[in-house]
Amino acid sequence: MGAAIGQSLPVAVGVLISPLPIVAVVLMLVSRRAKANAGAFLVGWFVAVLVVVALVAVLAGSSAPDDGGPPAWASVTKIVLGVLLLLLAVKQWRGRPREGVAPETPKWMAAIDQFTPGKALGLAVLLSAVNPKNLLLVVSGGAAIAAAAPGDTNAQVVAAVVFALIASAGVVTPLIIYLVMGERAAAVLDGLKTWMITNNAVIMAVLLLVIGAKMIGDGITAL
Repeated sequence: MGAAIGQSLPVAVGVLISPLPIVAVVLMLVSRRAKANAGAFLVGWFVAVLVVVALVAVLAGSSAPDDGGPPAWASVTKIVLGVLLLLLAVKQWRGRPREGVAPETPKWMAAIDQFTPGKALGLAVLLSAVNPKNLLLVVSGGAAIAAAAPGDTNAQVVAAVVFALIASAGVVTPLIIYLVMGERAAAVLDGLKTWMITNNAVIMAVLLLVIGAKMIGDGITAL
């Protein structure tokens, strides 16, 4: 169990600091349904991440070889996922806004003020389980768990829950700031939102590069 949590921890941290979900929560906290929408988003995010990572971990880790080690195909899967993450990192870096040019803002951000809790929950699912960048990270976390605890369903499920909790810490942070700081939170959250939107491409490129390299290294080591 400890190995499964340890192997997936860097990937969970990568999901934790993904900028766009954090920006989404910040925007919800300055909308008319601040607490309801932010709460629904947090629930949707946690559940979606947990379901995806647990499914990947359990399904990929269900067939273990006789020696109890990870199957060869699990290592190959990690290498393939790592390569995909590196390709996404290159795409993110090449698509970053040039100095002095404002980054393009996703259209859904402008509509958040009109969101209901149901739409907030749906956005969380889209950003965590459908958005290619975050989905690849979550799937990579599940693959890491499967490779570290092959055939041990209990360990896989516990590691998946820990992964989802850590991966949700980033979207929980703005809500904590909002509840603790009260009226002073607006300026802090606005600064956080602006910085993350501006640096989203660079942050994601670095995350994808580091985690992709780790996945490839782990996969090659296990072969």
